Amino acid sequence: MKNFKAPRKALTGLDAESVAALISASADVALVLDAEGIILDTAYGSDELSRELGTDWIGKALIDTVSLDSRPKIPLLLADAADPASGARQVNHVAPGGSIPLSYTLRKLGSQPLLIALGRDLRALASLQQRLIEAEQSLERDYSRLRLAEARYRLLSQSVRDVMLIIDAGNQKILEVNPQAERLFALASQRLVGKTMSDLLAQESRNAFADWVVMLRRAGRAEELAVTLDVDGAHARVSGAPFRQENASNIMLRIDLAAEAAPVAGARSLVAERLQQLVHVLPDALVLTSPEGRVLAANRAFVDMAQLASEEQARNETLDRWLGRPGVDLGVLLANLRQAGSVRLFATSLRGEHGATAEVEISAVSLSESVEPCLGFAIRNVDRRRSVTGKVTRELPRSVEQLTELVGRVSLKELVRETTDVIERLCIEAALDLTGDNRASAAEMLGLSRQSLYVKLRRYGLGDL
Repeated sequence: MKNFKAPRKALTGLDAESVAALISASADVALVLDAEGIILDTAYGSDELSRELGTDWIGKALIDTVSLDSRPKIPLLLADAADPASGARQVNHVAPGGSIPLSYTLRKLGSQPLLIALGRDLRALASLQQRLIEAEQSLERDYSRLRLAEARYRLLSQSVRDVMLIIDAGNQKILEVNPQAERLFALASQRLVGKTMSDLLAQESRNAFADWVVMLRRAGRAEELAVTLDVDGAHARVSGAPFRQENASNIMLRIDLAAEAAPVAGARSLVAERLQQLVHVLPDALVLTSPEGRVLAANRAFVDMAQLASEEQARNETLDRWLGRPGVDLGVLLANLRQAGSVRLFATSLRGEHGATAEVEISAVSLSESVEPCLGFAIRNVDRRRSVTGKVTRELPRSVEQLTELVGRVSLKELVRETTDVIERLCIEAALDLTGDNRASAAEMLGLSRQSLYVKLRRYGLGDL
C-alpha cells in the first residue's frame, strides 16, 4: 500500500461530514469501533447491502456479527490496526439471506482511541472465481472427451482391415495413414506422410484420380474409381468422403484391392453385409426374438439402452425383463402380432439393468414366413421428443435434476406454486373425466365443496360455466 505524499497539504480543510462522505464512497461498509471492537457507527455504500446486513449493529461487538469460523480473525484484525502496513482480512457476516463475505482493513483515527474499519464486498469476486472454476472444469471435460475420441479413432483406424488414407483435398498430399496402408505400400508412415497420391498410382491413373478428386470436392460424393497402383501394378477401387478440419478441406480415402476382382453376382451378398452393418450401428434399438419373446439377437443400441455389457447377456432372456410393465406390455405386443402381424408406435418404457428408464415407442412385425418363425422389434427412445413437444402446463417435472435446473431462474415460491397449480388442474381434470363432467360428484371425489370446485374451474379455465 502507498499513501499520499503530502496528506496534510492535500486534505487540509476537510470537515467531519466531508471525511465521512469520502469514507462511505470508498468502501462498501464502514464501521467506527472503539478499542474493544464495539461498533459505534456504521455507513454503507449501497442501500441493498444495508438491507442485507441489517442496521442494528450499533452497540454490538464486531465479533458478534460474524460467523463462527470468522471469530478468531477479529482479535487479529484489532491487533493489526496499529500497523499501517497490515493487510486486509476476510470475514463472513451472518445475514438473514445467508453469509456475506467482506474484506476489512482497520486503521486508527488519528490520536483518538477509535478505529475505522473499511470493508469491501467480496461476493462479486467469489462469483467470478466460481465461474472460472466451472469454466476450467468444462474445458477439462471437453479435453477429456477429445482425448477419448482421438483414442477411439486411433484404435478404429488400426483395427479395420481396409486401407485408409487422409489426404489434403487441394494438393493431394497424404496427411495420415493406417497400418494397412503401410503394409500395402511397404513404407513406414513417416515416409508415406507428405507424399502425393500421384506418387502411389500408376501413370495411367493419375489424371483420372485428379479429376475424381475435383468432382468429389464439388459434389461432396463420387462413385468408386478404378485405379492401378504403382505397387506391382495392382488393381484397386478408391472411394472417398470429404470433410473439413481446422478450415482445411481433407478427404478420407478407402482403397479396396478385392473390389475389382469381386464378381457381379456377389453384389447381393455385399448388400446383405451392408444391411447387417446398418442394423448393428443404427441408433434405434432392434431386437429379434422367438415367438415367445425370448431374445435371439440385438443390436448395439439395445445393449446400450438395457445397460448391458454385451449382446450375449441379452440372448435367451425374455424381452419382458426390460419393458416397463412386466407381464403386461409383452403380452399385449404378442397378442397383437398374432392377430394383425404388426404393431406400430406402442408406447411404453424400457428399464436398464442399473435402474435407468426411458420412454420408448415400439414397432414390431411377425416374420412367420421365414424358415424359423420369429418376431422383430424396433425400439425408439422418445424422451427428448416428448420433453420438447409436450405441453408444459400439463406435464410435471420428471426428475429432481429438472427441478434443480430451475433454481436461480425461478424463485422457490413460484416453483412450488406452479407445481401445485399443475397438480390441482390434473386432479380436477381426472375427477371430471371419471364422473362424466358431473361437478357435484367431482367435488365430492376431491373432498371439496361445490363452490370451491367452481372457483378452481374458473381459475384454470376448465369447463363451460
